[in-house]
Amino acid sequence: MTGPVQDAKGCFPQAFRAELDLLMKLRRDVRRFRTDPVDEAVLTRCLSAVSLAPSVGLSEPWRIIRVDSDAARAAALKNFEAANAEALANYSEDRAATYARLKLSGMREAPVQIAFFCDDETEKGHGLGARTMPEMRRYSVVTAITLFWLSLRAEGLGLGWVSVLDPDQMARDLNVPQSWSLIGYFCIGHPERLSDTPELEQEGWEQRFAALPIETR
Repeated sequence: MTGPVQDAKGCFPQAFRAELDLLMKLRRDVRRFRTDPVDEAVLTRCLSAVSLAPSVGLSEPWRIIRVDSDAARAAALKNFEAANAEALANYSEDRAATYARLKLSGMREAPVQIAFFCDDETEKGHGLGARTMPEMRRYSVVTAITLFWLSLRAEGLGLGWVSVLDPDQMARDLNVPQSWSLIGYFCIGHPERLSDTPELEQEGWEQRFAALPIETR
């Protein structure tokens, strides 16, 4: 095994931990992409991180669709635009004006687009840990996405999570099995710029908590 040498307690060097902290700060949800192509070898390397993710019962319920065709991308964009218009209509006055200014999708520019689904009926894992909490399968997919996201950022790439969508329509448009649930639609490419501040915070939509809220029972 190669990489930073851990000490007797399993701790990584301070320099490594500082770089990991920086990676997480610069992860960011990217909506503004350059149109440069993404190196396939780099993308493959980042996708391999998915297999390192934990999954309930070792079920590995993630299912991945590369959205490459013009028809599939046009359907996804149409889905977003319809959902975005509906969302805008539900806000009023100043909040609507702020919402209208937000760029919530990089679907027109991002060279790579990928949809992650969860197979809610997978037999892999034999139901361990999912009988009482079947949603654990979906949480497992999210952990896989997080590792993929960090791997992309480490390679100089950005990821944008498009959540303003009709998930059922997306599943139909991508012709996936009925047991698959959409977890996320992602735009991937080279970001126009880097920041350690969420764009929604920069645009005045919302502020982060000043401190992590933790309750005690």
